[in-house]
Amino acid sequence: MPLGLKLFRKVEMQSLTQLDIHSLIPVNQIVVNQLKLSHGGRILNTEVKADCLICHTTPFDITESHTISYLDIDYSIQPAGVLDTFVSEKPLGCIMSENQTCFRVFAPRAGRVTLELYKTHDSDSPLCFSMNQDANGIWEIELEGMYASHYYGYRVEGPKGNQEEFDAGVLIGDPYSKAVVTGNHYLHPAKTLILPSFPFNWEGDTWLRRKTSDLIIYELHVRDMSQHWSSGVREEWRGRYPGLTDPDAPGGLNYLKKLGINAVELLPIQEFSNYEVDYKNKKAKVYNTWNPYARNHWGYMTSYYFAPESYYATGNSLEPGGYCGASGNAIDEMKQMVKVLHQHEISVIMDVVYNHVSQYDQNPFKFIDKKYYFRLDDEEEYLSDSYCGNDFKTERPMARRLIVDSLKYWMTEFHVDGFRFDLAAMIDVETLDSISRELREINPDVILIAEPWGGNQYDLRRFSIRGWSSWNDQFRNGIKGHNAHDGLGYIMGHWHDPDDWTALKRYMLGSVEKENGPFVKSGHSVNYLESHDDITLGDFVRIGTREFNPDKPVRDLSGHVKLTPLQVSIHKLAAMTLLTSQGCVMMHAGQEFARSQVIAPTTVPDAKVGFIDHDTYNKDDETNWINYDHAKINQTLVNYYQGLIAIRKKYSILRSHDPQKIYCWGSFNTMGFAMHLVDRDRTDVLVLLNSHRIEPSGFDLPKGKWALIADEATAGLEKINRNFSGHVEVPPVSGLILIKENTTII
Repeated sequence: MPLGLKLFRKVEMQSLTQLDIHSLIPVNQIVVNQLKLSHGGRILNTEVKADCLICHTTPFDITESHTISYLDIDYSIQPAGVLDTFVSEKPLGCIMSENQTCFRVFAPRAGRVTLELYKTHDSDSPLCFSMNQDANGIWEIELEGMYASHYYGYRVEGPKGNQEEFDAGVLIGDPYSKAVVTGNHYLHPAKTLILPSFPFNWEGDTWLRRKTSDLIIYELHVRDMSQHWSSGVREEWRGRYPGLTDPDAPGGLNYLKKLGINAVELLPIQEFSNYEVDYKNKKAKVYNTWNPYARNHWGYMTSYYFAPESYYATGNSLEPGGYCGASGNAIDEMKQMVKVLHQHEISVIMDVVYNHVSQYDQNPFKFIDKKYYFRLDDEEEYLSDSYCGNDFKTERPMARRLIVDSLKYWMTEFHVDGFRFDLAAMIDVETLDSISRELREINPDVILIAEPWGGNQYDLRRFSIRGWSSWNDQFRNGIKGHNAHDGLGYIMGHWHDPDDWTALKRYMLGSVEKENGPFVKSGHSVNYLESHDDITLGDFVRIGTREFNPDKPVRDLSGHVKLTPLQVSIHKLAAMTLLTSQGCVMMHAGQEFARSQVIAPTTVPDAKVGFIDHDTYNKDDETNWINYDHAKINQTLVNYYQGLIAIRKKYSILRSHDPQKIYCWGSFNTMGFAMHLVDRDRTDVLVLLNSHRIEPSGFDLPKGKWALIADEATAGLEKINRNFSGHVEVPPVSGLILIKENTTII
């Protein structure tokens, strides 16, 4: 046998007295008496299971780093199943009562944890207290007195070596922080702010309890909706929580009300790392060659799961060398935002990221215990199946508890109506079930929406059988297409699926099982054509029509934004298709005016300025903000969306109906589609679509008299024309919605 040849794939500590050796050679060839444990440990007996040698040992001290030696090769012992044995139900974080303040943090492998208490956020003279550990891995200390408006952090010492990241030199915020103050730097140094216990006046507010199929969701970014001056939001509120609900501005809330949506899905607003690593800084731990802006604008790098993002609160900035969150005003400002949205019958959904955590900063989980909180490879390096780094180990009991505690906190303290889970396929099934059970105990109508992929997994049905809804990318790809260059869908005059109109029928009926789809019921399908990911629908159509060359920079932004007649027709057809589909529907901010994401010139040198971007997570305001002047340029399209939304809200049959009473058929020009929703006791609705570029589609109408409420020009509750019967022609790239005369609207 060659000297130094590695014989074991990995060695795992499954309990304080058990090791599993996963061998690369037949287990029966291992000479047990040649196995040597560090720190004087001994193997008492062994057993064999497949390629694994199970060793029963003397007890391990998990606050030490352990190795096992075999034939002069040392193998790191990875703490695996042993960590799952440490579980606690004690309240965590900072708990104040009477005249006492208790601090608790879960760190089972730590050898020492020190609490540092500060009077001001920028003080460097703390009071230091050594904490005590209980048998379940909780470190705690109880102090006499109340410490509201003080700041604190922990220094955690633990095992050294073997890919550990314990570093007592790093002060970390509490993972259960309700508010944090952070430094404006990619390391995102943080202290936890102890909030005074002043009650917020909710004025009787509670959740808006709606069926998911009744939701018309508008996915938005809190800052982007009010940061541009065209929003009309007062300057001190622009880009902030109050800016979204400014009652005197045409942008933000008033724009949403006029459009008619009834739910907002907020891109991440849990405290996140705003910066990425300095661009091309050779002294940094990671060499950044990909992001000259060194920014994380969208928020998909969560640092603290209980604290609202302080950058979106008034009085904060990302000025280098400064701080965000010292006042803690993000809490009340976010609550006020939710309350006002509820007052206007708009549900609030949070986009939450539990599959990975922030990557480049001093994330508390790394320094509390990397090997507890993260999925690691055989070399104990971070896995990145999320493609975002630092995949969170949701299956750990206390990680699962933290996720559920966090969600319950946002529901009870902030009255959030529901959640959209980023890369939800990476969340283990037991955690999904815990989320379902515990959140529905609080609000049986809580909105649970999955992004049903991630970590090389894709499974819409996994969520549907649990009563969750999911983003339906099959609808998106079939209706729009998956690629603007060579993967066009129905609205572009192409069949994405070789089954032609029968596939369109499946999408329009909510991709339910009876139509060979993945969903138990149509309300589980979140139908959409655009999200924050990838290029906008507006840019997809611009490129897909070949009326715009994406290889050339945009010189005249206003001229570029204005749609051509063909593009207007395609967008109207897209809107009609989306807003007459069974299930839940979602739009992305600006979809209604064909928003374009053109990289704007800033102080950051970028060779791609003027070009369309498919991923603006790292850009700042100038590329991402909503320019309401662009909505005016394409006001005809905005009006069309308003009319279709009003129709969808008025006629419940368009949102959710018995699939046995929906009849679909195609037309002779191959791109025509008809959907007849029958309910003789209420309202028959007929939707006729035609995506053919040149030819009209002819349809024989079902018996009776029909009234037209939407055509290629306008849409709304007013009847455009009455007494349609017999045969009707649908012009190229357009659609019609008709209702049967003399029926009741429900």
